[in-house]
Amino acid sequence: MRGHNYINGQWRDSISEHTFDKHSPANTGDLVGTFPASDARDVEEAVRAARAAFPQWRGMSFIRRAEILDRFVRLVQEDFEELARLMAREGGKVLAESRADVTEGIHMTQYMVGRSRMPYGDVVPSEIAEKDSYMLRKPKGVVAAITPWNFPFAIPMWSIAPSLATGNTVVFKPSSETPGCGQKVAEYLHEAGLPAGVFNMVHGTGDDAGWPLINHPEVDVVVFTGSYGVGSKIKETVARDYRKMVACEMGGKNAIMVFDDANLDLAVNAAVTSAFRTAGQRCSAASRLIVQEGILDRFVERFLAGARRIRVGDPLDERNFMGPVINQGAVDKVLRYNQIARDEGAQVLLDGGRLSGDGYGKGYFMSPFVYLMRHNPTSRVIREEVFGPHVAIIPFKTIEEAIFIHNDVEYGLTFSVITEDYRKARRVREECEFGLGYVNLPCIGAEVQLPFGGLKKSGTGMPSAATLVDVVTHKVAWTVNHDQTIKLAQGLSAEIE
Repeated sequence: MRGHNYINGQWRDSISEHTFDKHSPANTGDLVGTFPASDARDVEEAVRAARAAFPQWRGMSFIRRAEILDRFVRLVQEDFEELARLMAREGGKVLAESRADVTEGIHMTQYMVGRSRMPYGDVVPSEIAEKDSYMLRKPKGVVAAITPWNFPFAIPMWSIAPSLATGNTVVFKPSSETPGCGQKVAEYLHEAGLPAGVFNMVHGTGDDAGWPLINHPEVDVVVFTGSYGVGSKIKETVARDYRKMVACEMGGKNAIMVFDDANLDLAVNAAVTSAFRTAGQRCSAASRLIVQEGILDRFVERFLAGARRIRVGDPLDERNFMGPVINQGAVDKVLRYNQIARDEGAQVLLDGGRLSGDGYGKGYFMSPFVYLMRHNPTSRVIREEVFGPHVAIIPFKTIEEAIFIHNDVEYGLTFSVITEDYRKARRVREECEFGLGYVNLPCIGAEVQLPFGGLKKSGTGMPSAATLVDVVTHKVAWTVNHDQTIKLAQGLSAEIE
């Protein structure tokens, strides 16, 4: 694949003419493609094009904008399997998950297409009988969408579809780990017939292309999904510009809470799925399993059996449950945290590490690492995000202790409780800190019509997905007087004495 930037309806190389190569994490000898290494000059052209296209795009009917997005959906559906296979090859997600990723991006776009014929404001009662009052939405302008590699189609469409449908223009910077999927997004939108400049894409690194985009004075909204370290700097940067809005989703240290009365089959399946899908490289993945002592031994035995059965290997092989982690840096980080667990006194139950040998030699494959550890407020390993197949099992005695353990981290994204007692489920719903909660389910599997965002280090409180509409539009009040005189609210007179 030979990738290009997409600016003002045209395919372009970077101004510097520099490029970078992308190799598969499953086989570092497999060259996926070569892409432009963009810098601030490319960003400048993309933002200028988006700004120029904004008035005409904003003025188009919501329904007409949605019809273009509907054509985009149909193009993706025609290419569904090809896109999923590219994702598996480029990002290391197994085919089943890659197909789910494409499906989620389709669903997000379909959701916004459907909203085009639904109410898009409110008629609000006025204190004055002769007045009609309304709440209307207006697009904010140019949206910068900076997205991660682990969901290289779904998360871009969480950001792009709501932005475009509501009348904003977009500059998209896909992850340099999955530039091929970003390229396909641009190709489908181009073929769907978007006017020039409405959607633009620049490839490149965060330092060379991402930060110039974030700092550009003509960008009105920054939408970012990634690490807390980067997201916190973005928030600080955007806060200095009174005109800008930012929505950041920044990871989690998520937990599944298993009570003594749990259906054990359901609990184990939910835990294995939440911990090891995408090799644990999800912001929503469960890296803590908080298990009541009465069921602990049985849960541990069955969870370990499930973890040992996981097939790790080529993401294009339908039989495999888990592919590689994304790069050597991810391998090093997971191994570092595995060692921290040992150093902090964890009882290692399944000693995962880098896999080598037939089928693994040229990829970043790792096996699950599982350990038992009492909650310790000073522990790093059960408080910091690892982003890999690394899971702690933490015992508890009482529901009060379980809630304390759950909340005693700096993140608050996803959470699941496994119990047959609806009173317990309600209590933890009310007292645990999270953005997405589940009962008798994995803590992964968000749906596009629901908010996606968390608390504390997990985000800004302005969620992604469908409710991103609240970030990329602003609400305005519109009041019309149908009388021949002026009557003001609160009994205030407009008469001049």
